[in-house]
Amino acid sequence: MSALRARMRAVTSAICGFKGIAYLARIAREADGPGLLTVLACKHEYTNRAHCAAPDVSTVDPAASTALDLRRHPDQSTLMDAVAGIVEGALGDALAARGEASIAVPGGRTPVPLFERLARCPLDWARVHVTLTDERAVPVTEATSNERLVREHLLQGAAAGARFYPLMNGYEDPSVRAETAWSQIAWLPRPFDVVVLGMGEDGHFASLFPRMPGLAAALDPDVAPACVAACAPVAPQARISLNLASLLDTRLLLLPVVGPAKREVLERALQAGAQEDLPIRALLRQSRLPLQVHHADA
Repeated sequence: MSALRARMRAVTSAICGFKGIAYLARIAREADGPGLLTVLACKHEYTNRAHCAAPDVSTVDPAASTALDLRRHPDQSTLMDAVAGIVEGALGDALAARGEASIAVPGGRTPVPLFERLARCPLDWARVHVTLTDERAVPVTEATSNERLVREHLLQGAAAGARFYPLMNGYEDPSVRAETAWSQIAWLPRPFDVVVLGMGEDGHFASLFPRMPGLAAALDPDVAPACVAACAPVAPQARISLNLASLLDTRLLLLPVVGPAKREVLERALQAGAQEDLPIRALLRQSRLPLQVHHADA
């Protein structure tokens, strides 16, 4: 048995005990090999079938959160259908229970299919508050603007009636810009009903990038919720981001991940290492609320 298969056997033993090894190993072989992410996906399927108790994944990464809920999908379209259904259900429940709902969404290209599905959902959008998890410090007319992305792909049709609160403002000073952004959304109903996040191939989420100035404080779950001035390694570098504390102030936390490259990032993040190198580790290690990771390789 190779070292990798031996490691997989040890992990599956820790997850569900000896009787679960053969079952999990078979699922992994039928998937894409014995990576840690595959093992955790197997854990989700195995526990959902009520074959064993809640798992202890501490042998995978002593610092990793047991709140990780990994769900695999055969392709991106199926993934987006599933996530859209979950979001629609959460917002609908919030509207029924509290009369209003709130959601924070990411930018980038990955969530576009999700936005287009949500825009078709028959919700009372006039009572839904929408904001961003992060923003690029560019005018809304720029193609890289997250606000523009949301307006063009989410706030369409019935969803055009949603109440949208952008982060970008006219201040040039990064700190003042971040403080002003928070003042624009701090009064929104919280906890958020849904926060949807994205992750980059460098392990960043929202606009919390590896080794950026102020990262340690931004990843501290115990500080006050806020927006922070962020700096990306590529243009446009100046960003505004919600900090981890504000992103965790939600009833439902979702992370759609598409592609083998990002799967490999997640597998690395599940192993021991500094969160300053892979900020997504801070999200995976928190234990405040479950993190649903929805993954498809294609």
